[in-house]
Amino acid sequence: MCLAVPGRVLDIGEKDGTRMATVDFGGVQKEVCLEYLPDLQVGEYAIVHVGFALQRLDEESARQTLALFEELGMLQEEFADPWEQAAAQAGADSPWPFADGPFAGEAAAPQQVQEEGRP
Repeated sequence: MCLAVPGRVLDIGEKDGTRMATVDFGGVQKEVCLEYLPDLQVGEYAIVHVGFALQRLDEESARQTLALFEELGMLQEEFADPWEQAAAQAGADSPWPFADGPFAGEAAAPQQVQEEGRP
């Protein structure tokens, strides 16, 4: 499911010529495009959908909506890691879906392979 979620603007900057903000969604922070709301300021609330701030929202409405989403578990569904969600739905004990595969227990960093005849 993809929700339009209210969030509070924490800071505003520019990235590659686009006005962007760090937005807090009840404890989860994401980068959001402000091109549709160019006058949105730090401390204000907006409804955000797929990374775009779409509409300004008053603080009380934003807080009520965030509380309801949290109560219903919708914030976790919207912002959780998809690998962890899939593992939980499959009943796996580990968030990594291949924990029992051939690479189980290996370091996450890629290993260098030495070519024959090279140090």
